[in-house]
Order: sequence, then C-alpha cells, then structure tokens
Amino acid sequence: MTETTLSLDPQSLLESLCGTDNLLIIQDLDGVCMNLVRDPLTRTLEHRYILAARDLDGHFQVLTNGEHIGSRGVNGLVERTVGTPQRCREQGLYLPGLAAGGVQLQDRYGQVSHPGVSATELAFLAAVPQRLSESLGQLLSQPPYGLDQPTIDRLLASSVLDNPLSPTLNLNAFHHHWHDRPALYAGLQADAAALVQSLLGDAAREGLQQSFFIHYAPNLGRDAEGRERMRPANAGNAGTTDLQFMLRGAVKEAGVLVILNRFYQLRTGDCPLGEDFNVRQAPTDLDALLQLARERFDPQHMPRLVGVGDTLTSSPLEGENGAVTWLRGGSDRGFLTLVQELGKAFGQDNRVLYIDSSRGEVQRPGVDARHLRERPADPWPALKGITDGEDPLRPNSVFSGGPAQYIEFFCALAKARGNR
Repeated sequence: MTETTLSLDPQSLLESLCGTDNLLIIQDLDGVCMNLVRDPLTRTLEHRYILAARDLDGHFQVLTNGEHIGSRGVNGLVERTVGTPQRCREQGLYLPGLAAGGVQLQDRYGQVSHPGVSATELAFLAAVPQRLSESLGQLLSQPPYGLDQPTIDRLLASSVLDNPLSPTLNLNAFHHHWHDRPALYAGLQADAAALVQSLLGDAAREGLQQSFFIHYAPNLGRDAEGRERMRPANAGNAGTTDLQFMLRGAVKEAGVLVILNRFYQLRTGDCPLGEDFNVRQAPTDLDALLQLARERFDPQHMPRLVGVGDTLTSSPLEGENGAVTWLRGGSDRGFLTLVQELGKAFGQDNRVLYIDSSRGEVQRPGVDARHLRERPADPWPALKGITDGEDPLRPNSVFSGGPAQYIEFFCALAKARGNR
C-alpha cells in the first residue's frame, strides 16, 4: 500500500519492503547509521548493523561523500567493530557501494577502485591536507583569532581530514571551541572557505582547471552557475560545517545511475550504460540523468528503490516585494530526488526516508515529532529548515528517533527478508 502522507511509523514500510523481491536500498552513512560527531575519528558502527548490511547483499549499497579508505574511512570503523581486516574480508563485511561522492567504488570484500580518476588528480589531492594545515594554521595564529600553537594543533587534528579523494575541512571543532563567540566562528567559516577556494586556483595552474569543485555540507543549493551556496553561520546555526575539495562529477545523484548500472549487470549480465560507466561521464543535470535512465534501463528489471539520507536544507529568502524564494540544498537532496523521480518514471513505489540526525554532536535542524503526530495535515512547521510545503522532494517516512531508530528498522528488515 502506498503511503500518501509523511509517516512516523515504519512498520507498514517494513512489511512492504519485506515483500519486495526486486529491491535496492541506497543509503547515506553519517547521520543515518551512526550519529554525527564533531571528530570523525570518534565515530562507531554497530556490529548488528554491519551483519544486517551483509544479509541484504544484492539489495543494499551505500552512497556517501565520506570515504571507504584512509585514516578516517568507514572501513576502519568496520574493522574495529568486527575485530580484524582479515575477518572483514573473509566474511564480506565491508559496506558495498560508492564513496567520495561516487568516485570510490567498493564491494563487500573491501576491493576498492577509483573509476575515471587520473594519477595526476590523485597526486594533487594527496597534497591538499598539508596545504590546508599550513595555511589554516598560519591564519589561526594571527588576529582576530590569535590562538597558541598547542590549541591550533589540537583543532587542526580534528578539522583537516586527510581523505584520499575528498580532503575536507570540518569546522565542528571550531564551532564548539567558540560556542560563546559566534561572530568569531562565522569569520573563521568565511576565511576557511576562501582557503579551500584558493585550491581551485592552484589546481588550474597545474593544468587541472576542470578537475575539482567545492562541496559545502550543509548548503543552500546551487547558484545560476551551478556552484553550491555555502550556508553562512549565525548565532543560532553553525551553517556549513564541511568544506570538501572534490572531483568534478562526484555528486551523489550521478552515483545512483552507477549503482543501477551495476545492479543491472548482476541481474541480467548486461551494463545498460557500459561496463566502464562512472560518475565523471554522467550528466550533471538531474533531468538529464532521469532521461538517460529512461532511455537505457529496461523497466522490466528496474528495482524498487529506497533512498535514505539525513542532509536536507530549506531556507526562505524574502525578496523586496515580499515574495519568498526557497533556497534548498543538502548533500542528500539530489540523490533522494532522483530516487523519487525514477519511481514516477518507471511506475515503482520508490520511497524516500529522512533520518533526523539532530541529536548528535553536530548542530542540525531537527524534526518536531509531536507536531507531526498531532497535525499530520500541516507537517511543514515540524520540518523547518529541512523542507517546506513547496518542496518538490517529498520524504515518505521520517525517523524522528535518528540513527538508533533507523538501525532497529534496518536490522529488522534484514531479518524479516532472511526469514521469508
């Protein structure tokens, strides 16, 4: 049965998905199956979740802007939870799917590849963390910040993320450090954005002017030139906290088509988009992605898709005449919207699941579950900052209990499908 209103009760969804043979879950990671934290090195994954993901083999893929590998990669979390890398490989316990926005591919045995990425691009990315540490460290030692070296070293250790394919400045430690001085944090956010932006100039001087872009999380959508808008900090909101230096084409919505292409290959032996298709070959426009799917994917084998994410933003911008324009963004918006629209195009009852990640250590807008229960016909005040009444993206289910509630659901689904 199709749910026509936003649901807080996942039981009917569980029953529906349990009975779906041709099912594919595409899921974000941070804020979905683990709480958001200020320091990514403190993240943890539950053992039962890892086992459930393995039990859903063939029906589950991750799609994250984080990475599988590296000192802050999710593989390290899996290995610490399970015990050893050898056990993870032997039992196929790594999380399969796309990372770094879609340019890092992994199977459940930990085999990683980077389709469409050149050695020159990899070399430039490898040098980015050191460049960021040096330039940000120098900035922090000067007014108006004037921090001492031990404090600078501590903050940089938590903030400069040496991801191999998506080096990142994570500003959560600074937001916490200056929790009583929001103006200073806001200034640091702007200065940090300028530092990351300058890397694009460095890349251009090395002949890589078409290789990279900056991803802001959360963000306020894209401007007329297609660049993401940073969400400025204010007294009540940390705004954009992650500034990721990423490869062009590494956007999650393109990753959906890569995942589907591989899904078709496993089911039919044929790759509708070609064996070497990767996100860097995909269209950048959502409508063009949808059209490509219509043209190339056989409806007979199209799976019922479930998209799961936690990062959506919606902010009103009032014009001079009082008209309101909504700035909508969030790193999960594109892929969740494509999941929704693929359902319409292929006649599938696709579902969009929103996980409330506001209970973690990172400041995010939260869901007012009480309002949703008491006034289901008017849900938008309960989702302020996340979505709005004019938003074309319509989540079907909200997990107001956050990752803990979603993990319960995920494990129950894996068990129920295994018992069929």
